[in-house]
Amino acid sequence: MNVDRLIARVYPNGAGDVNDFQHAGGIGFVASTLIDAGLLHADVVTAGADSLVDYATTPRLSGDELVWDAVSQSSNPDMLRPVAEPFQPDGGMRLVQGNLGRATFKTSAVTPERWTIEAPARIFSDQNQVLAAFQAGELDRDVVVVVRFQGPRANGMPELHKLMPPLGVVQDKGFRVALVTDGRMSGASGKVPAAIHCSPEALGGGPLALLRDGDMARLCGATGVLDAVGIDLAAREPAKSPPPPRGTGRELFALMRHRVDEAEQGASAMLAAMEADA
Repeated sequence: MNVDRLIARVYPNGAGDVNDFQHAGGIGFVASTLIDAGLLHADVVTAGADSLVDYATTPRLSGDELVWDAVSQSSNPDMLRPVAEPFQPDGGMRLVQGNLGRATFKTSAVTPERWTIEAPARIFSDQNQVLAAFQAGELDRDVVVVVRFQGPRANGMPELHKLMPPLGVVQDKGFRVALVTDGRMSGASGKVPAAIHCSPEALGGGPLALLRDGDMARLCGATGVLDAVGIDLAAREPAKSPPPPRGTGRELFALMRHRVDEAEQGASAMLAAMEADA
């Protein structure tokens, strides 16, 4: 049985923020509907209660007394729905893979007509380079923006959230745009289709290091594809990585970056070191 369901729409996956989420029922409703559907083991002991059933409640003040009310219904079905009435029949996350590696695509925040983007690639090795190109109008076209050398070993896998607003502007102008990166993006990956946490990362010869400006790239959330189209990547030499980051103590953590796993393995320095010593 497929137990994946999309039951919440919170920004950027929806119009409301976490305060609206709480007003709609919040974690109390989420726990309640998951328990009712048999998707949570309610009898587990937690740090704050003897059962997960206690988390299917929400607090309120009754005079000077704090009381906990059961939450069995959502007060905003545009934000929170029961398991039996999901927004989507899956969790809104897709694995995309191909000759450019394996990455995560959060389809729940992207309209289905934008799940497939095929366009010439524009290559960057720093998110500030993307912002400069946007300000210069160089991205006003159909484009797959590739931001590489952003993985755990390259520079600690920084958050790339600030790329979403400018790429969203390009998309709103009517262009077809996507982001492909071995960098990190939290839940803030919004309406622009994005293949993130790409593994293997560009540093060390991952396939993103073989792309060049103008190469055709294809990202498809419907079929799970992440490919360079019509290109023999094996015949190319990988691009050189930029200098390692400096400042704010980054030099101190250089050893950890050198001995770290790929993103899809958890970017674990300890595991990589153990495997290297075995």
